[in-house]
Amino acid sequence: MLNSLLGAVESGLLYALMALGVYITFRILDFPDLTVDGSFTTGGAIAAVMISAGTSPWIATIAAFLGGVLAGALTGLIHTKGKINGLLSGILMMIALYSINMRIMGKPNVGLLGVDTLFTSVSPLVIMPFMVIIIKLLLDLFLRTDLGLALRATGDNQRMIRSFGAHTDHTIILGLSLSNGLVALSGALIAQQSGFADISSGIGMIVIGLASVIIGEAIFGARTVFWATLAVVLGSIVYRIVVAFALRIEWLEQTDLKVITAVIVVIALVLPSIRRSWKQKSMARRRAAEIEVFSHRRSAGGGF
Repeated sequence: MLNSLLGAVESGLLYALMALGVYITFRILDFPDLTVDGSFTTGGAIAAVMISAGTSPWIATIAAFLGGVLAGALTGLIHTKGKINGLLSGILMMIALYSINMRIMGKPNVGLLGVDTLFTSVSPLVIMPFMVIIIKLLLDLFLRTDLGLALRATGDNQRMIRSFGAHTDHTIILGLSLSNGLVALSGALIAQQSGFADISSGIGMIVIGLASVIIGEAIFGARTVFWATLAVVLGSIVYRIVVAFALRIEWLEQTDLKVITAVIVVIALVLPSIRRSWKQKSMARRRAAEIEVFSHRRSAGGGF
């Protein structure tokens, strides 16, 4: 049980960077970016090919991040300059990245067994907490700068921010680049942790990222940028813990992971609505009780 819990925390930290990337597009930009499924694999592919060729794992990981930045920028250019719907832009880039990733890898799977990676001598549980905290704090600082505020304002109201002279096309491209860079970074780290990069590793990543964001916000709230990004990181860990416990149920198998993810997302989306409904009903009952007591007192006073 303890090993399963530690493994879930480790996976949650590795996927937390991907969840932060999804948070940028899903919550800040309000952009339905499906590039994630492709850029995640791109990060793993670049890191695996470079490391297996003898490149330093740190340089390979940085290159994977830059590969994701480029993929996100292309999605942004397709949307802003090509005037193509945001959802369709992400789908087109995701499809293109499948072939690009195959070109990068040269085959469907690249192994990293027998070569040095970031986690060869140190466990991810030692490195990842520091890496996630540093990247989270840097993201918080960026979102408080003028450029970061312009990015947040673009997601809230593009027409308003344009009236102040801001170039929303530039902020959208920047947001998508940063988001997919973090997603690719997560893919590179997971490829090194698992010992291989696979062409299908990015399938369903957008759903996992959304699950982490939604669960984190539902449990921990999102009052400020600091708490919102912290909630996303914690949501990624909670999601992995829930999945780990779910897979311990005897009649569930590893192949049921996608169904488990879908159910978790549905529950996370429905629970806040149920909570609000209960709160409204309880307030209505309280008001009704107060009105009844007040009416009773008035009628009793009138009798005297």
